[in-house]
Amino acid sequence: MNLWQNFVRPKNLSEAMDAFAHAPRPLLPIAGGTDLLLDLEQGRHSPVQTLVDMTSIAELTLLEIRGDELFIGAAVPVNRIVHDPLAVHHAQALTEACDLIAGPQVRNVATLGGNVAHALPAADGTIALLALDVEVEIASAGRVVPSDSEERIETKRIPFKDLFLGPGKSSLKHGEELIVGFYIKTLRDSESLRVSSCFKRIMRPQGVALPILNCAVWLEREDDAIKNIRIAVGPGGGTPFRATQTEDTLREHPLNETTFESALEALLAQAKFRSSARRASADYRRHIVSGLFRDVIESAWERAE
Repeated sequence: MNLWQNFVRPKNLSEAMDAFAHAPRPLLPIAGGTDLLLDLEQGRHSPVQTLVDMTSIAELTLLEIRGDELFIGAAVPVNRIVHDPLAVHHAQALTEACDLIAGPQVRNVATLGGNVAHALPAADGTIALLALDVEVEIASAGRVVPSDSEERIETKRIPFKDLFLGPGKSSLKHGEELIVGFYIKTLRDSESLRVSSCFKRIMRPQGVALPILNCAVWLEREDDAIKNIRIAVGPGGGTPFRATQTEDTLREHPLNETTFESALEALLAQAKFRSSARRASADYRRHIVSGLFRDVIESAWERAE
C-alpha cells in the first residue's frame, strides 16, 4: 500500500504555497522526513494524499545574517547548524541542542523546522529556540502579493511561543501554513563577552535516546550579577516551557547559592513535570532537575565572564 499518492517538489516558496492551495488533500510538507515517514509507515499518522518536498526551496535552506538577526531556514539540516560558525557564535545553545538530536545519519537530513513543527514539549531544538527568544516566519497559502516581476508570498512573523497549543499540537493551520524559518538576535561586539547561552540534557545511557529532561539558558552578565536571563525546560508542561518565575528570581541578582536555591524553588513551583512510561516519572524529573539546572546556568555564567 502506498503511503502517499502524489509527490510535489516546488522550486520556490510561491510554488509551494500554490501546491498547498491546489494539490489533492490530505497534504503534508516534508523535508528530512525522519519522523514523518516512520509515523506513516507505522500507522501513527492518518493517511496522506500529497507530500510537498521543501528541500529544493532556496529560501528554506538559508543560514545567514539579516541585519541584526541570524536567519535559519526551516529546511536547514540540524547537522549543518551544529557546525556553522554563525550559529556557533550567535546561538550556541541551539548548536548544542542540535548536536544531541538522534545520531549522525539522522542529523544529516533532519531539519530544524521538522523538530519544531511536531510541537513536542521537550524537543531539543525547540527548547533551545525558546530560550533564545526567537521569532518564527510563517507563509500562508493564498497570501500572494502581486509585483512588477512575479508574485510574492506574503509572510508573517510571530513570537516562537505562540506556535504551541499542546502536546503535538501547533497553531499552524494544517495544510495551509508553512514555517519558513527562524530569526535569532545576533550578538553585538559589545555583548560578545557578556552574553551567552547553553543547552544540556539528561538521557538514558543507551546511545541515541530521547531526553528525560533538558534545559536551555540564555543570560546577560553585568559584572557579578545576572542582568537578564531566559530559561527553558522540557518537558515542563504541555507546551515548551519558559521558567518565567525563575527568571524573575535571578534577574538583577548575583549567581550564588542563595539565589540559586530561590531560583530552584521557583522552578519547581512553576514547572508541571509529567510522567512518561518510556522516559521517567514526574517525581524523578523533579529530583534530577536541580543538578541539570545548576550545570546549565553555571556553564552559561562562566561563558559570559
